[in-house]
Amino acid sequence: MADVRDKRILYVDDEEHNLFVFKANFRSKYEVITVLSGQEGLEQLDNPEKPIDAVISDMNMPEMNGVEFITKAKEKHDIPFYILTGFDNNKEIENAIESKMVVQLFNKPLNVPEISEAIDRKVG
Repeated sequence: MADVRDKRILYVDDEEHNLFVFKANFRSKYEVITVLSGQEGLEQLDNPEKPIDAVISDMNMPEMNGVEFITKAKEKHDIPFYILTGFDNNKEIENAIESKMVVQLFNKPLNVPEISEAIDRKVG
């Protein structure tokens, strides 16, 4: 039987509390890697020893927002990307979804079943 944690999920958020809450909610189902910035996310994605199956990124972060991070990551990585935000949808997010750069938008607070189902649909 396969390990229930055979999928590796990267969560990018500039707030440590959000990283802790995300990991606490998903660590029994996935191997969760967390990073504090888009730049750290890009570095993690480029690690060939730890391939990532899906990425969830906060939208509002300093230096590089979620869509900017995903745009850069998509240049090299063909995996599902999702946005998680505590703010309303905006044109930048809508355009990213319409162009299929982002699979889906999730709203904070975390809806664990919604996020799990979406990931499982894409990465099995």
